Amino acid sequence: MFSSTYKEARQRFLDTAAQRKLAVDTRVLEGIAGLEGETLATDVVRIGPADAKRLLVLTSATHGVEGFCGSGAQIALIRDDALLASMQKLGVAMLLVHAINPYGFSYLSRTTEGNVDLNRNSVDFSRPLPVNAGYAELHDLLIPAHWPPDGANLTAIRAYIETRGEWAYQQAVTKGQYTHAHGMFYGGDESAWSTRTMRALLAEYGEPCDAIGWIDFHTGLGPSGFGAKICIGDVTRARRWWGADVTSPSDGTSIAADVAGPLLDTLRQTCPHAANASIAIEYGTVPLTDMLDMLRADVWVRHHPDAPEALKADIRRQIRAAFYIDDDLWRGMIAGQARAAALQALYGLSREQA
Repeated sequence: MFSSTYKEARQRFLDTAAQRKLAVDTRVLEGIAGLEGETLATDVVRIGPADAKRLLVLTSATHGVEGFCGSGAQIALIRDDALLASMQKLGVAMLLVHAINPYGFSYLSRTTEGNVDLNRNSVDFSRPLPVNAGYAELHDLLIPAHWPPDGANLTAIRAYIETRGEWAYQQAVTKGQYTHAHGMFYGGDESAWSTRTMRALLAEYGEPCDAIGWIDFHTGLGPSGFGAKICIGDVTRARRWWGADVTSPSDGTSIAADVAGPLLDTLRQTCPHAANASIAIEYGTVPLTDMLDMLRADVWVRHHPDAPEALKADIRRQIRAAFYIDDDLWRGMIAGQARAAALQALYGLSREQA
């Protein structure tokens, strides 16, 4: 189910769809090849009754390198006969969107081909953009001239954390910013290809539906293997579908920062006619500061194409290890919690009043 590269993951997803005799809707990212020279694409399958008015959307690789987790979960769900039987019985369909950010998945990066963080990109670019003064203060420290950072850089960041706290550091770095195009958590200056693609998919497949749920698979925050449910949007409905342990950045209960422009917002923007609820499942991997250090390395290697090939390969290997734990126990936790969340959503959708 789980793969070691984007190329392998995509082929496994396509092979699984073929085995299940499922039609694949492929959206190709034109003009850019993958790390191994492969085609970069978002592949989509719809499973369930053709006339279903209830739809569960499942997305992987919003943050590129995190796609190993989501891809494995999606493939496991397509192969799950008991779950698919429940879906049919409940009259709910599933839409599996594999690798919405294929560039990041292939290149082991969090961001898109334009260094855009998709979870900061669904904003109205015709209006004034959010300001993150905390990031501006840290930018020069976060992206050093050389990698790995020298002792002075590490000391300065450690002093910031000791003085203001780890949560303040996380907020300043991860909340999103729109001023440093070569920086971390950059929201862009226009809608990215992946964002536009997701909107088009929701408009097409969601138009006939009166209720839509969405699970977006992520990794990197929290205890290793634990899947925190983070709601974007209607918390009341999300807790009705997925349980009281659903958290929200807007009320301070989540391990994630309250950011502008998350991809999940595109559901409310595109399908306002449908009752909807959406969550990100955030599976823990490594400690927070280690994870953020790997995202610093991600930005550094992207903007240093002339760095030695061995160094770039080593950085990408470390980034992958920070967002995908190559361990059967961790993978089992991901698959089990994904199945439970999918079933909760299917039953929640089936009970939603039209």
